[in-house]
Amino acid sequence: MDLQLSGKKALVTGGTRGLGLAIARRLSDEGCALAVCARDAEAAERVAAELAAGGAPAFGAGVDVNDAGALERFVADAAAALGGLDLVVANAGGAVGTTDLAGTTAADWHTTMSANVVHAATLIRAATPHLEASEAASVLIVASIAGSRPQPRSQYAAAKAAEIALAASLGRELGRNGIRVNSLSPGSTLFPGGSWDTRKKDLPEDFAAFEAREFPFGRLGTAGEIADVAAFLLSPRASWVNGTDVVVDGGQNAPGMAGY
Repeated sequence: MDLQLSGKKALVTGGTRGLGLAIARRLSDEGCALAVCARDAEAAERVAAELAAGGAPAFGAGVDVNDAGALERFVADAAAALGGLDLVVANAGGAVGTTDLAGTTAADWHTTMSANVVHAATLIRAATPHLEASEAASVLIVASIAGSRPQPRSQYAAAKAAEIALAASLGRELGRNGIRVNSLSPGSTLFPGGSWDTRKKDLPEDFAAFEAREFPFGRLGTAGEIADVAAFLLSPRASWVNGTDVVVDGGQNAPGMAGY
């Protein structure tokens, strides 16, 4: 299927590793020009060079998505470098703090909410003027199944639930301007250097039991499997998908190992 993405201009936050990198590579393979950011400026520039080697323009910059001003400047710089924006992926996120409520602080909650839902809202607001000029504007917020099921880190679950609600609300609000907004909720995904890769190495027996117990196919998902769905949702082929959350988890049950 031709996703009709060739020539589109895409921005991905947290685009130097894991799901963000897989999504950026998938979009680049489809012929998109890419802008990626991460806290590590060198990594962002390295990924941009890799993507540009494929023939499409690419731009990379170091950005802390918790810094609203820096994030807004990155959107403006990316649009200038690529000649506009058609696709925006709010992928950066994560959580800080312990897995028990008593052990968390207010700062843990503020930081987790900022890195996820506040970053996504700031990014989309800054990108909206550019997206309004596109004939195929699409936004994807990378949430998690933790946003709809009990998860060991309640601060992370709450932030991801907020992202899902944000996509639903903005899908209605920005749809009037021709901008589709959806969220993507991956299940536990295994990729080199990721948190699940670390758990697999550090706690092989616990990981194996989790994998066998919670997954019908007996394995975690891959970043490529998530990126394939992300590319479709961003593409004009998904033109009637808006304001919804798409779960990609292989039928997973519990979203996290106890204590992690």
